[in-house]
Amino acid sequence: MLRESVRSLAEAKILPFAAAVDEESRFPQEALDALVANDLHAVHVPETYGGAGADALATVIVIEEVARVCASSSLIPAVNKLGSLPVILSGSEELKAKYLGPLAKGDAMFSYALSEPDAGSDAAGMKTRAVRDGDFWVLNGVKRWITNAGVSEYYTVMAVTDPEKRSKGISAFVVEKSDEGVSFGAPEKKLGIKGSPTREVYLDNVRIPADRMIGAEGTGFATAMKTLDHTRITIAAQALGIAQGALDYAKGYVQERKQFGKPIGDFQGVQFMLADMAMKIEAARQLTYSAAAKSERVDGDLTFFGAAAKCFASDVAMEVTTDAVQLLGGYGYTRDYPVERMMRDAKITQIYEGTNQVQRIVMARNLP
Repeated sequence: MLRESVRSLAEAKILPFAAAVDEESRFPQEALDALVANDLHAVHVPETYGGAGADALATVIVIEEVARVCASSSLIPAVNKLGSLPVILSGSEELKAKYLGPLAKGDAMFSYALSEPDAGSDAAGMKTRAVRDGDFWVLNGVKRWITNAGVSEYYTVMAVTDPEKRSKGISAFVVEKSDEGVSFGAPEKKLGIKGSPTREVYLDNVRIPADRMIGAEGTGFATAMKTLDHTRITIAAQALGIAQGALDYAKGYVQERKQFGKPIGDFQGVQFMLADMAMKIEAARQLTYSAAAKSERVDGDLTFFGAAAKCFASDVAMEVTTDAVQLLGGYGYTRDYPVERMMRDAKITQIYEGTNQVQRIVMARNLP
């Protein structure tokens, strides 16, 4: 029922704007409005704080179905989870009440600020500093590649509070867009997910109350990594949705397109491509759903499965979308058809929330 209702909403309210959102590189406001109106923008927020209280699998299904029609729009529920999960996992009760309520209501979005110009895969090498000043912390630094930056009201920011301790000297904070000293860089000009703004976040003597720290001092990096164990699965879901959307479109196309007097879908070469696409998508789906179940139970092997789902599903998405472009031939290469957009959107799923090379390191260190 959940899948059917999200799919019909996505096809009615999000799909009609997907091409324009990509073409104009603009935020998919129509998608946000539709998701908020149907309480699907941040389904993971517990009921205690006014949320839908959806489990990890339900969250994955929502993201998958939105991504099937528009990858940029699927980053609304995905990044709301990414940004707020540190608060859910490690925040004080006061912090949860203060920030999860507006998120659940749709009054605010939540972004995640970990990466920096010189700290991508090596996130522990970050330079953003937070210095204690009485009942306040003062933050200075630059965060890069921040999804939905400028649109989100709230940001989970990782900053160094004790430079001597490397990863154990990193703490997490909630920063608000309206805090004095917070500003944003120009939107990045990207290959795909053009409807989701990616910008730098500048922190210039941003003074925030000490109670905005998430968890204890020095636990920020551990919280960041624990968050990614859960949210890599949402990227797997996004990849899965993109791949499914491309297969669905290609399947329809090959039944319509005629060459040599019959639909190209009747040719075995084309049938084999479609069979491989469907098989790989289904394998990715099973791995992703299994990882989601592990996320819900917080199983001991979650780290491996989260990395495996994200890595496998994103590789499948890149392969399937490339094959979909091939199946449409010259038309696939034009912007008149959605598969070239899906191919461009798929690429980032192999890169963000940890490149697939990093996922393989994570898997190797956490073999079940």
